[in-house]
Amino acid sequence: MNDDQLLRYSRHILLDEVGIEGQQRLVDSHVLIVGAGGLGSPVALYLAASGVGHITIADHDVVDLTNLQRQIAHTTARLGHPKVASAAQAMLALNPEVRVTALAQKLDAARLDALVPTANVVVDCCDNFETRQAVNAACVKHKVPLVSGAAIRMDGQLSVYDARDEASPCYACIFPPSEAPEEVMCSTLGVLAPLVGVIGTMQAMETVKLITGLGSRLTGRLQMLDGCDMAWNEVRLQRNASCPVCGTPQTAS
Repeated sequence: MNDDQLLRYSRHILLDEVGIEGQQRLVDSHVLIVGAGGLGSPVALYLAASGVGHITIADHDVVDLTNLQRQIAHTTARLGHPKVASAAQAMLALNPEVRVTALAQKLDAARLDALVPTANVVVDCCDNFETRQAVNAACVKHKVPLVSGAAIRMDGQLSVYDARDEASPCYACIFPPSEAPEEVMCSTLGVLAPLVGVIGTMQAMETVKLITGLGSRLTGRLQMLDGCDMAWNEVRLQRNASCPVCGTPQTAS
């Protein structure tokens, strides 16, 4: 790191748990963020501020006036712009040393198969079940840790699925692809603005911890927030041996 970087990241470097080595890991890392909305905004901003060297952010949508209540990476002046371009502008304004790859597209299985193995961590900030399953399948295939978050109305949830750990479940262990829930959208049910900030910021924190090796992580744990009562609940997750994504293949007898 150069002198400017040492100064910029000095508050990280002062932490014994991070130090220069941990900060260098961040600078050398690549994170893929899927979704540039309510969750993706704080994730992108905090990872850029933290010094993640290369951030790829993917989203096919454009900035709409209804987004601005909670999607803090965007501004009124950027209405109608691709969300990824708007997020990239915000990230680079915060930290011009970060390399940002903005993909204004919906990631399909083939594109994820090419992108995921290039990343140290994937952060799922999308808002639909199909994409979550595709992201999870790619992370399992390439053994890349996945930080997953969700928020709707006053409720949020967060977990880490790490295919490098043989005991870790994957997203499909907990939410089977064949049991797709009824899609719930904030456009019809609403979402409290700071809630996505809480969950997204925690996703960013877990990502930084995965890269630096700092502290315990949420692998095998699902944390759920009741924002109305400000109460956290945690469920321990078990790997499903018959999971269609990460389960042990059955051999014919």
